[in-house]
Amino acid sequence: MRQTRHSYRVEGNDVSLDVYVEGDGPGLVVLPSYGRGVGEDYDSFAAKVSAAGFKVLRPEPRGIAGSKGKMNGISLHDQADDVALVIRQLSDGRAFVLGHAFGHGVAKTVAADHPALVSGVILAAAQCSAVPPEISQTPHLACNLSAPTEERLAALRKGFLAPDHDASIWLDGWYPETMRMQVSSVSRTSVNEFLAAGTAPLLEIIPDSDPFKPREYWGELRQQLGSRVSTVVVSDASHALFSEQPERVAVAVVEWWRGLISSVVAAHAATNDNEGLFEKRS
Repeated sequence: MRQTRHSYRVEGNDVSLDVYVEGDGPGLVVLPSYGRGVGEDYDSFAAKVSAAGFKVLRPEPRGIAGSKGKMNGISLHDQADDVALVIRQLSDGRAFVLGHAFGHGVAKTVAADHPALVSGVILAAAQCSAVPPEISQTPHLACNLSAPTEERLAALRKGFLAPDHDASIWLDGWYPETMRMQVSSVSRTSVNEFLAAGTAPLLEIIPDSDPFKPREYWGELRQQLGSRVSTVVVSDASHALFSEQPERVAVAVVEWWRGLISSVVAAHAATNDNEGLFEKRS
């Protein structure tokens, strides 16, 4: 059953954030890619995972819709604090955090800075450590609203959409001021400050046609962080991912989450003489 979406305003720490909420259950915060909001790109995914049992929280980044806050001189830590504010006010103080593309850095930073608030981290279409320069420029080209449409479409085809997918679906939905803020925040944050993403379990979702993470880098995160990382490869998708394969991404997230629950139940049963987590005791 499709869950009703509600809008909330979260305020604190000199910021005001618009947040879309749907479903009931453990919180799942969704953080978008460079220069884009958390609306249409994630509607289908949010509907599927909320129906599966998540409370999906989608805070708009600063500069989009009614979300306001300092836009200059901030780091990923400031944006992580925004997410922590949302979790504390709308998710009973704990949530899973999903970062898409650029959002993966914010998600990792939330887990590093606020480990008590994070149940797990999902990194979707996260870039590798050595993105080719011609690929790293594609978000800037796509977000240049004054550029000719054909130039922007070429950038979208090159960096964001899998072969034979319609690049025009991402012509709209860009916010240049927000992207400038996000780009600057990356330069103000050392990767070593968030690389490990705290100690939370991690799910990495890799689109098989993503030029931001060529195949030779698919094992990079597991090499860095070890057995905490689970990896799923989604076929027929690129960096846009959620606009291309929302159902496959939703399945990956839900199956991983259920696997975590099963592991916790098994561990609890093992440490309690196999009596079982839900067995009534006299």
